[in-house]
Amino acid sequence: MFTPSIHRQNDLPTLHQQIAASGLATMVSQGPNALQASHLPLLLEPGEGEFGTLYGHFARANPQWRDLAGGAEVLAIFQGPDAYVSPDWYPSKAEHHKSVPTWNYIAVHAQGRAEVFDDGERLLQLVSRLSDRHEAGRAKPWAVSDAPRDYIDAMLRAIVGFALPIRRLDGQWKLSQNRDAADQAGVREGLAASLGDRDREMARRMTALSEAANREETP
Repeated sequence: MFTPSIHRQNDLPTLHQQIAASGLATMVSQGPNALQASHLPLLLEPGEGEFGTLYGHFARANPQWRDLAGGAEVLAIFQGPDAYVSPDWYPSKAEHHKSVPTWNYIAVHAQGRAEVFDDGERLLQLVSRLSDRHEAGRAKPWAVSDAPRDYIDAMLRAIVGFALPIRRLDGQWKLSQNRDAADQAGVREGLAASLGDRDREMARRMTALSEAANREETP
């Protein structure tokens, strides 16, 4: 991922937090004949390995898992909030009109080679943890154990799990850092006034970044 230094995010806990918040990843691999991509919910074990380890599973009918079993390099892409940025939000536009639209976004890329597994008990542990994570906070959380065991066993035979130790982890927080303080404030205000949830979330992220930068500058 091309990442200008001004947008680069290297803080490991921050990258892990974004991975956990994103939930769904786009998994890309190079197969024998073509690139393949799947959209999968993943679990992160931050303490396993230098950058953490990702766990997930494919449908057995999905041929992409064979890329992983063959040792292919895998790229997992986690998308955070993103938002269109209008030049009209820049106060500087009124001075010189030298402004064009852009897009702000947050993204994390994780790369590595995966171990593939289809052991029933290991798969059961994986899908149970995935379900528990996403059911957390519900009034009556559903659990894998709520379903008949023979049904679950049949479902487990239809999937293939993987563990992906992260070899490289890149983060890009493109939040108008290349603009001056007035233009950044204009973008934050424009996004905060939007009716779109993702726009407002981007405004909150920009505000948090600005506040963190101010704390670092304060002696």
